Amino acid sequence: MSTTTTQAQTITADNVIRLFPDVDTQIARSNSAASNNNHNDDLEGYDEEQRRLMDEVCIVLDENDNPIGSASKKVCHLMKNIDAGLLHRAFSVFLFDSDNRLLLQQRASEKITFPDMWTNTCCSHPLGVPGETGSDLATSVQGAKRAAQRKLDQELGIKAEQVPLNDFQFLTRIHYKAPSDGKWGEHEIDYILFIKADVDHTPNPNEVKATRYVSEKELKTMFEDNTLKFTPWFKLICQSLLFEWWAHLDEGLGKHTGQTEIKRM
Repeated sequence: MSTTTTQAQTITADNVIRLFPDVDTQIARSNSAASNNNHNDDLEGYDEEQRRLMDEVCIVLDENDNPIGSASKKVCHLMKNIDAGLLHRAFSVFLFDSDNRLLLQQRASEKITFPDMWTNTCCSHPLGVPGETGSDLATSVQGAKRAAQRKLDQELGIKAEQVPLNDFQFLTRIHYKAPSDGKWGEHEIDYILFIKADVDHTPNPNEVKATRYVSEKELKTMFEDNTLKFTPWFKLICQSLLFEWWAHLDEGLGKHTGQTEIKRM
């Protein structure tokens, strides 16, 4: 699966509207603010709840992670826009229990992008709403943590009190591009968040098909199973960074946290 970040043109605050008329250069203040997205043929035949979620407001970025507007999740995930360079903000949560096992989820069949694939605990987007949109790294990290709390509850039934904001550790940002199929894909700057917590979880079947706690050895064994499919961002992180981070969970992540450089993958 391709993960190139090659863009047709560098997207900036000056040219984003010319290239993508559906982008709102004022970060939206509510989900309804960016719902100029009619459910046209692009979403015909998909699950109704997943279609509704395509109206959510993603944060449109330049290549240096500066917010330059907002657009619906649908607009941000169409490959025709991705191939033209449209980029948005995301987060990926890696939740470990007290035995240092990582909680994985298998995405539901109803998902429009990357259905049925195994991935890290929770992957989604900070939205263009108060509290989740940040203009500098510190406020953007805090926004990603708030979004992580929201989605851990929505996808897995993990309540906020079990995953306090201050317990999330921000490690780094990765910039990657990957197709899901011919129509949909991802092009994101992804905030990597670690948290260690023993939680109760009740998966939302519209979002999550299955869950599994795994050790490092068990995850590596899963990767050897050709019948299993994994999301491209999860494979990238595992192949490059995850196992080194995992090895330092007990002694403290220390030098691995709070990195300011965006890793281009």
